[in-house]
Amino acid sequence: MAVLVGATVVSADTGPYLALDIAVGLASLALVPFLARWPVQAAVALSLLAVVSPAATPPATMAALLIGWRQRSGLAVAVAVTGIAAHLIRGIWRPTVGLPYQWWAVLVCVAYAALVGWGMLIRANRALITSLRDRAERAEADQARRVAEARSAERARIAREMHDVLAHRLSLLATYAGALAYRPDAPPEQLSGAAEVVRSGVHQALDELREVIGVLRDDSLPDLAAGRSPLPGIADLPELIEESRAAGTPVETGGEAWAAATPVPAAVGRTAYRVVQEALTNARKHAPGQPVSVTLGGRPGAGLEVSVVNGLGAVAAATVPGTGTGLIGLSERLELAGGKLNWRKSGDEFRLCAWLPWPEAVGFDPTGPGVTAPGVPARGSAGAE
Repeated sequence: MAVLVGATVVSADTGPYLALDIAVGLASLALVPFLARWPVQAAVALSLLAVVSPAATPPATMAALLIGWRQRSGLAVAVAVTGIAAHLIRGIWRPTVGLPYQWWAVLVCVAYAALVGWGMLIRANRALITSLRDRAERAEADQARRVAEARSAERARIAREMHDVLAHRLSLLATYAGALAYRPDAPPEQLSGAAEVVRSGVHQALDELREVIGVLRDDSLPDLAAGRSPLPGIADLPELIEESRAAGTPVETGGEAWAAATPVPAAVGRTAYRVVQEALTNARKHAPGQPVSVTLGGRPGAGLEVSVVNGLGAVAAATVPGTGTGLIGLSERLELAGGKLNWRKSGDEFRLCAWLPWPEAVGFDPTGPGVTAPGVPARGSAGAE
C-alpha cells in the first residue's frame, strides 16, 4: 500500500483516479504470482495495467527484470518495449507533476534498459557459474578416470614384472626339485648340490620379489633405493643362458649382435632380456630337455631381432603350471617399446621371434652386413609370422 500511495501522490488529479488506482494496484498484485508460471503473459498484462494507473508500475518493472533473467534476450527486449510504450502512453494523459514529458520518457527508457540489462547479467552470471561447476565436475571425473587408468596400467606392469621374474626362477627351482624327487638314489654330493641350488634359488626369488614389490612404494625413500640391483639387460643374457644349461636345457647361441660394436640401448636390452627369459621358461616348462637356439640379430637403424627356437619332442606335463598369459604380457611389453612379437609352432619346433627398434648411433655404418646368424629365421621369414 505504501507503493500504491507513493505512486498515486505524484500523479496529477489524484482524487478522481483514486478508486481506479486502488483497483489497478490490487489487480497488479493478483497478477504477480502468475509470473512464475506464465511470465511473458503476466508481464504483458501488467504493462497494459500500467497504461491506466501508476500503481501497476512496480509489478510491471519487476516483471521486466524477471523476464530479462529467465527468458531469452529477444523476448526480454520485446517485453521491455511493451512496458516503455505503456508508460509513455500513460505519461501523455496522466503526466507526472513537476517533470517534463521528455525527461519522463528518458527516465522510463533508462529504467527499463537497466532492469533488462540487470536481468541478463544475472542470467549470464548463473550460466557461467553452472558452466564452471560442470567443467569442474568433468575435470574431477576425468582426473578420477586417469587415476584409475594409471592404477590399472601400474598393476599390469607389476604383474608382468612378477611373471617375468618369478616364473623363470620358479621353473628352475621346480627342475632341481624334480631331480631330487625322481633321483633319490643319486650320490650324496649330487643331492647336496641340487639342494644348495634350490636354497640359493629360493633366496634369489625372494630378493627379486622384494625388488618387484618395491615399485609399489616411493622410490625416493633411501632404504628402498639403496641396494636395489639394476634391471637386467643384454649383458646379463649369458648368465641367464648358463642357468638354463645348468638346469638341463641345452642352449645354443648365434648372431653377431651379442658383441655388436654399437651398444644396445638399456630399455631395448631389458626388453630383449625378458623375451629370452620368457622363451627359456616356456621351453623348460613345456619341452624339458629339448634343445633351444637363441639368436640375436640386427643392426642400429634396422632394429634388434631376437629369435628363440626350441624343439617340442614328446608332449610332457609342465613342471610348473602356466597361466597362459606370459606371451600375451610379453606382446604388450613389446608394443609399449615400439616392437613386435610373433610366435607359432612349425613342425616339431616352436619359434618365437621379436623385433625391437635399435636407434642408429652416430659414427656407425648402418649399411654394413646384417648380423643374423645362419640357420635361424630373421624377421620377415616363416618363423616370424
